[in-house]
Amino acid sequence: MKYQKKPVIVNCFQWTGDINQDEDPIWIRNAIGQGIVSFKDNGTPKVKLIIHKHEGDLTANRGDYIIQGMYGEIYPCKPDIFYETYDIVEE
Repeated sequence: MKYQKKPVIVNCFQWTGDINQDEDPIWIRNAIGQGIVSFKDNGTPKVKLIIHKHEGDLTANRGDYIIQGMYGEIYPCKPDIFYETYDIVEE
């Protein structure tokens, strides 16, 4: 048998590592405030975004996409995988 993945609409943004977080949507700012998301080497060119999950931490680099799934879960995605998997549905 073969199956096709159902289309799912997610919220996301491309993380730039900007210390001012100007491009960050409210849902990621809330996750930072709740301690779900933190940073390593903040304020340096080597800054990483860390997503704390029960299964272990996930790390995002500058340029990675940060996705909020349909149940509010947050995870990183490399740009090449993102472009192969997602299409824009609205601006």
